[in-house]
Amino acid sequence: MSEAQSEHGGLQLTLSIWHPDCWTLEVTDQTAAGLLAHGVYNTQNGSVKGLFTAYADSINDVEDLIDATRDSSLTDSVLELRERHGATGTSSSPGNTTRELFVEYDPDNTISDSLLSRGFIHNDPVRVRHGREHWPVFFPDSRDEAESLLDEIREEQSADIEVTRITSAGGGNPQQLRRMDRLSDSQREAFELARQEDYYAWPRGISTRELASKLGVSKTTLLEHLRKAEAKLLDPDQ
Repeated sequence: MSEAQSEHGGLQLTLSIWHPDCWTLEVTDQTAAGLLAHGVYNTQNGSVKGLFTAYADSINDVEDLIDATRDSSLTDSVLELRERHGATGTSSSPGNTTRELFVEYDPDNTISDSLLSRGFIHNDPVRVRHGREHWPVFFPDSRDEAESLLDEIREEQSADIEVTRITSAGGGNPQQLRRMDRLSDSQREAFELARQEDYYAWPRGISTRELASKLGVSKTTLLEHLRKAEAKLLDPDQ
């Protein structure tokens, strides 16, 4: 057992991944919508079916993603499901509009087996946006070992993999990290920039108008993004 493993019980990482021949990267790069990947199921014909939530700030953006998924040469079938997790656009949703999909595709065009076979255990939904997959994973060994194995995956899959978050498995707040997945891209961008610029410090490190200017939006739009982000992050019942 490595020193890091004995002291911390492993690592929690978030991996930002691009790899070739992936329909989720293709359709989120082409449209303004994103995807949450929940689970994958084997079929009798050798393909897999994945359960996904498509999300965006408008119904047109979600429908554009669904159309792009159906048109993709990398998917075999797309089934739109009835709502299962409450009404569209509730505070627990990652965007104002969501749709649930079953998508059938070739398992050779995924990176999940390469991660799992090297001990990276997927422990929350994968978020896909702007042509990147964001994988929350647990790894039972040291940082050096994790980096060595990620290098193997990069070479094997011709993949671009960045480690965007790394903590000991006992650190961080898993519930808070799961709540971050409920934010739309615009809400997440506004909230993370606000934290980075000490907007929530006392005294504030930046004014609301200055923060809106950095984000490239109006003051009213910024405050709306922050209000919705704060509601989703702080509501104890969600």
